[in-house]
Amino acid sequence: MTEPRFDLLCIGEPLGEFNATRAESGAFQFGHGGDTSNCAIAASRQGAKAAYLGALGDDMAGRSIRELWQREGVDDGHVSTHQSAPTGLYFVYHGPSGHVFSYLRAGSAASLVGPRDMPRDLIASARIVQASGISQAISASACDAVFEAFAMAREAGVLTAYDTNLRLKLWPLTRAKAIINAACAMADIVLPGFDDATQLTGLSDADAIVDFYLGLGAKIVALTLGHEGSLVATPTRRERLVPIKVDAIDATGAGDCYDGAFLAEYVRTGDAFAAGAYANVAAALSTQGFGAVAPLPRRADVEARMALEAKKAN
Repeated sequence: MTEPRFDLLCIGEPLGEFNATRAESGAFQFGHGGDTSNCAIAASRQGAKAAYLGALGDDMAGRSIRELWQREGVDDGHVSTHQSAPTGLYFVYHGPSGHVFSYLRAGSAASLVGPRDMPRDLIASARIVQASGISQAISASACDAVFEAFAMAREAGVLTAYDTNLRLKLWPLTRAKAIINAACAMADIVLPGFDDATQLTGLSDADAIVDFYLGLGAKIVALTLGHEGSLVATPTRRERLVPIKVDAIDATGAGDCYDGAFLAEYVRTGDAFAAGAYANVAAALSTQGFGAVAPLPRRADVEARMALEAKKAN
């Protein structure tokens, strides 16, 4: 059997980010985002071989994203450049109830991707193929592309991972439920956030939510619980993992960081619970700076903090 080229292949929409800083009203810091792109970068920073599949516009934001991936070691060899459709953008505002997103992504290059753009050989060359609710919400063709990619992965014996990542500005809840639940039924690893999962399942108990996704066929469920950590479960075991304490500034990419760190560590160890504990620390550290990408920690940072926490416990 040929050794896989990539540990993780992420599918979706990379975005240019304008993040409002607290220090100065009306000021924005340019950066990069897109949940699955953040996931790929987070995984790469943990030492995983990551690649991306999607499309960018022939514009400043698209070129900047490619430069970012090059610096971060994320392979973009299967990301096409669209000559007329733009790269999507989003704005992040911070208020009393947390961060609020505003998108400028209708008709973006990534939204034009469809099932025919899914390369079977690339998908078969990965250990894990990852996508999200946002990957599917941006257009009907992008939605079908994820289903096609997951079907190809299953045929090739490649693991699939899915973050529910619900964005009701992109589609109505009824449609989101149907599509996301169908995708979760095709996923080996389901990575829901608690707030999203309560809307998607109608449940409010963490254990019941985990049972719901295990019932769809997931082998692993890692439910993130915000400042309460995460709950990781398999059909035979579950464990609630407590978070570490940090001075959080901006949680914009924390969930994406959790995904990337979890999947990178799972590929490395094969242990979902070790991956969950590792991802808890990585996600917490990622909240200590502005933006989705800049604060993503590297493996050395995460391991150093884990060692410190272990020393405190003793």
